[in-house]
Amino acid sequence: MPKITFMGAGSTVFAKNVLGDSMLTPALADSVIALYDIDANRLKESKLMLENINRNHGGKATIEDYLGVENRKAALKGANYVVNAIQVGGYDPCTITDFEVCKKHGLKQTIADTLGVGGIFRALRTIPVMMDFAHDMEEVCPDAWFLNYTNPMSMLTGAMLRMTPIKTVGLCHSVQVCAEKLLEGLGMPYDEQTQWKIAGINHQAWLLEISQNGKDLYPEIKRLAAARTEKHGDMVRYEIMKRFGYYVTESSEHNAEYMPYFIKDQYPELIERFNIPLDEYPRRCIKQIAQWEERRDELVSNKELTHERTHEYASYIMEAMETNKPYKIGGNVLNAGLITNLPRNAVVEVPCMVDKSGVVPTVVGDLPEQCAAMNRTNINVQLLTIEAARTLDKEYIYRAAMMDPHAAAELSIDDIISLCDDLIAAHGDWLPKFH
Repeated sequence: MPKITFMGAGSTVFAKNVLGDSMLTPALADSVIALYDIDANRLKESKLMLENINRNHGGKATIEDYLGVENRKAALKGANYVVNAIQVGGYDPCTITDFEVCKKHGLKQTIADTLGVGGIFRALRTIPVMMDFAHDMEEVCPDAWFLNYTNPMSMLTGAMLRMTPIKTVGLCHSVQVCAEKLLEGLGMPYDEQTQWKIAGINHQAWLLEISQNGKDLYPEIKRLAAARTEKHGDMVRYEIMKRFGYYVTESSEHNAEYMPYFIKDQYPELIERFNIPLDEYPRRCIKQIAQWEERRDELVSNKELTHERTHEYASYIMEAMETNKPYKIGGNVLNAGLITNLPRNAVVEVPCMVDKSGVVPTVVGDLPEQCAAMNRTNINVQLLTIEAARTLDKEYIYRAAMMDPHAAAELSIDDIISLCDDLIAAHGDWLPKFH
């Protein structure tokens, strides 16, 4: 029976998705599920919820809980799979700090969890914790697969792959729904005849091909996108597709801050024109906290709670590894010659086959040059942030922020350095000591 350890089990709704999926999967149903968190209340609630689901779906899993850093190694011991869903520093104080300090320096953000100055500092406070996980795993479960769901995806996955021997793949939600949501937004049908191919980097992978019965859908997609005149939530991505030729996987609110074109103090009208939701992530956090208060009893105290398998990759990956029946995913892996016009030390998001031998990525070759060029602007920030975490040299924090497309478009070098210094001071002990 496999052992699945879930790091950050207080993420109750996400734990329901991944671990509920596992309980519904025959090859995983009798797993030992180890829940780990540093928040006693959230850990208890997640365990109660999962016990209800387990009981109502045959009761085959064994559910254990481990609280606090002192019990982390016990949670990991003997694990076959480690699912990572932590958020170091949480919404309060760290996300609030990322947004408010940047705002004081004139830098507006939408999500700030993957790139940009907010993404850099989220990585810098998270990588040390993940290194601790890796050191424990080397000791007690060296052959386990680490399934990383935590953002910033490329930076964290890159740190694990380049700084530890742990087998790691980064997983996101955007690849598997990209084509379907694009067609749905344009009133076009999506069915089993729809074929698509996606590759690039996390949150900025490109829909390179999309067809039905061999017919290229892009001409009709672009025609219908250009004809939409009402305000909607995908306007930034339509503009990117218009200018770069390809649709991008992650949402418009994310991509608005990955590029230098959309959030500009000099052109405030762009916010209205492209319907860009500034400060979107803090709003979501506040809403999710309120919704959890409303849903707590429904999930935790509901003795009749059941589950339906979701589209999250984790259970399908574990099932493929247990049964040796191949499954295709969009995975974040080290670019060992996979995308030939992106840096080899970058993390790329490419089609991968999964079976008992592990995660086997496919070679994509060159991206369209304009797509690779845009990806490189984001990769610059990712690689320099990893270097900051590796060396604890403050200069690399400055360099990462200086290379960020959005920050560089809005702030001078002196402004960027001042902003970074203020964030280092504001985060205090949430960050390691830099020199």
